[in-house]
Amino acid sequence: MHDGLVDPDWWRSRQDAWLAVAVTRWEPRDPLCVLDHLSWRRRHPAHLIPLAELDGEALAAWFVRIDHWADCADFDVLRLLHLWFGHRAELTEPVREALADRFVGFKYWFTDPTPPGVVDHRWYWSENHRLIFHTIEYLAGQAFPDAVFANDGATGSSHRARAAQRLHAWFDEKVRYGFTEWHSDVYYEKDLAPLLTLVEWADDPAVAGRAQAFLDLLLFDIALHTHCGNVGATHGRSYMKDKSRASDQPLFAPVKLLFDDTDEPWVLEGADRDPLLPLNEGASLLAAARRYRPPEVLRRVATDDAVLVDREHLGLAIDPDEPLVDHPTRDDGLSYDDPDLVAFWWDRDAFTAWQLIPLTMDTMDRHRLWDTELFSPFRAVREVTGGDRDLARRLAHDLADVINAGLLTEVETLTYRTAHVMLSTALDHRPGRSGYQQHAWQATLDERAVVFTTHPANEPWPDPTVFHDGDHYWTGSATLPRSAQHGPAAIHLYAPRFDSPTDELLSRFRYLELTHAYLPTECFDEVVTDGHWVFGRRRGGFVALWSWRPTRWRHHDPTTVCTNGLTAPFDLVAEGGAANVWVVEVGDVDRWGSFADFRSAIAGAAVEVVDLGPRDGGGHRGFEVTYHSPGAGHLELGPTGPLRVDGAQVALDAGPRFENRWCRAERGATRITIEDGPWGLELDLREGTSRARGPAGGG
Repeated sequence: MHDGLVDPDWWRSRQDAWLAVAVTRWEPRDPLCVLDHLSWRRRHPAHLIPLAELDGEALAAWFVRIDHWADCADFDVLRLLHLWFGHRAELTEPVREALADRFVGFKYWFTDPTPPGVVDHRWYWSENHRLIFHTIEYLAGQAFPDAVFANDGATGSSHRARAAQRLHAWFDEKVRYGFTEWHSDVYYEKDLAPLLTLVEWADDPAVAGRAQAFLDLLLFDIALHTHCGNVGATHGRSYMKDKSRASDQPLFAPVKLLFDDTDEPWVLEGADRDPLLPLNEGASLLAAARRYRPPEVLRRVATDDAVLVDREHLGLAIDPDEPLVDHPTRDDGLSYDDPDLVAFWWDRDAFTAWQLIPLTMDTMDRHRLWDTELFSPFRAVREVTGGDRDLARRLAHDLADVINAGLLTEVETLTYRTAHVMLSTALDHRPGRSGYQQHAWQATLDERAVVFTTHPANEPWPDPTVFHDGDHYWTGSATLPRSAQHGPAAIHLYAPRFDSPTDELLSRFRYLELTHAYLPTECFDEVVTDGHWVFGRRRGGFVALWSWRPTRWRHHDPTTVCTNGLTAPFDLVAEGGAANVWVVEVGDVDRWGSFADFRSAIAGAAVEVVDLGPRDGGGHRGFEVTYHSPGAGHLELGPTGPLRVDGAQVALDAGPRFENRWCRAERGATRITIEDGPWGLELDLREGTSRARGPAGGG
C-alpha cells in the first residue's frame, strides 16, 4: 500500500534542487543562508562552512529587530529557532549563548510587560503574526522549560503552556472561519513557516498534529490557486512588489520546490537585498524538513491540466454599515468589548469598525500603542474626539465606507483554471468601500503574463528602485469593485461610495479619478487592441480586457519610478473618473483553436452599460452591465443583487467552504477530504490528523 505521500526520492531531489542553488551564496548576516548551508552539509558532510564568520557583526544583523523592539522581530526569532533545534551543536558557544539570551528575554505577547522607556513597535495581531508569536513562544518554552524568562518572570514551561492554549484557539478559529488573509501570495508563506516549524520541532503530538493538518490545508489552498508556479489569485493582502510576477512572490520558491510546475529559475537574494527580508524562507525551511513530506494528492491538484472551477467561502462577517446602537451584539455571541478578543478582531483589521472603537481605544490606552509607528495614524482620531468613545463611534459610523480600508471581512472567491490560463476573483467583496491591500482579481497566463485592474489612491511614488508597500498606485485598491465571475469571464464595477476626501484628517483615503489595468505587454507573445478591447496571448493562453471608459497606455520613466525592469507599456489607464466598468474573459487554444478565433468571438460580443450616475451624498450609484460572453453565457450584473447567467440567478455569497472536483466541504467543517482517484487526503482539523492515501499495491 502506497503511503500517499510524495515519493521520498523525488522529495529529496526537490529539497536538493533548492539547496544546491542556495549554497552558492554565503551571507553570514542571514540566518536562513546559514541554515541552507547546514542542511546541505547534513547531506554532504564534506561541505565546508565558514562558521567563524558568525561573529559580532553577523549576530548584530540577526538581532537588530529583536534588540530594537522593531516590527517583524518575531520572523527573526522563528528562523533562529530552526538553527537552535536543528544545529545548535554545530554552533559556537558564544552563538548559542546569544541565541538563548534572546529566546528567554523576548516579549511574546502584547499584554506582557514592556520595559520602562521602551516603545514596542511590534505588530502582534494579524493572522500570520499571531500564529508566529504563539509558535515561537511555545518552542522557546519547550527549549528552556526551567528558565525564568526575563521579560515577565514566568518559566519556560509556563510560556509553553500558554502558547499551546493560544495555538489551539487559533486552530479552532480557523476551523470555523477559514483563513483571514485569503489566498495571499505574501502571507500564506508566513503561515507556512510557523506551521512547518511546529511540525518539525513541537514535542506535543497534539500541537504538531494540528499544525500538520493545517499545513496540508494551507498547501491545498495554494495548490488550487497556482498556475505555472504563480499563485496568481485574488488575495486578501498583497503588494505590487510581490504580485506582478511569480518570482517576486514569497510563495514562489516553496511552490517551485513543492510542485515543480515552472521552469522559471530560483531567485537568490542579491547583495543589495536586505537579509532581514528574505524571499526564500519557505524553501529553506521545506528543504531542511525531516519530519514533513507532503501528500501526493496536493502535488496532483497543483499540476492538473483539466478545467478547474474552485469556489471558496472564508472569513467572518463584520458590517460597519449596520445601524448605530449603544450596545452592539451579534447573533453568533461574539463580543465587541471583551479584551480577550482583541487579537481575534484585529486579526481581521477591524480596528475602526464603529462596533469596536471603544475596545480599540481602550486597548491603545492600556498598552501604550498610540506611540508606536504602526498605530500613529490613529492619533488623529484621539485628537479630534478628545478620547470620547461615543463621539468616536459616531464618527466611525458616519465614515464607515471610508475609514475601514484594511477590513478583512468574509469573502467568497471563484477561480477558473485550465492548462493555459487562470482567472480568480473575490466576489462582491465590500464594493465601493475603501480598500488597502486587497487584490480583487487577476488573470494569470504564466509566471509573468498577468492582468489585473485597480483604482489607484495616488500617483506612483518617485523611487525607481522598488515598488513600496505603501505606494497605492498598484498595491491594493483605493476603492474596491463589485466583481462577479462565471467560469472564464468576469465583470468588475468600480463605483466609489464616497467622493475623494478633501479634509486633511482623511487625506490617506483620497483617490485618483481614474482606474487602470496592469498588462505587461512585453511578457505576452501578442497584444492586440480592437476598439474598447485589448487582447493578449501567452503561449496557448488568451485574455481579453474591456473598459467602458476609453483607455491609453501610460509611459513610466524607469529613471524616476519603479517599472520592475519593464520597458514596454504595461499601464493601461482609463481616465475621466473613478467609476468604470472593466470586463475580462480568458480562453485558450484548447477551447478556441486560435488566438484569432478567440479575438473574433470576443470582439463580436456586445457589452451594454447603463450608468446610474452620482450617488446622493457623494460617490457613484454604479452600473447595470450586460455582457454576452462567448465562453460563459449571457451575464448581467448591477450594483446590488445576484449575477444573472442566461437569465438564472447566481448568488455571489452562498458557497460552501470548498467546492471543486477534489473536495466539497461546508463552512466550519472539521473534516476535509481531498480525492483524486486512488490518491487522497483526510484531514481532521479538530483532532489534528492528516491521513494521506495512495493506490493499493503502490511502492
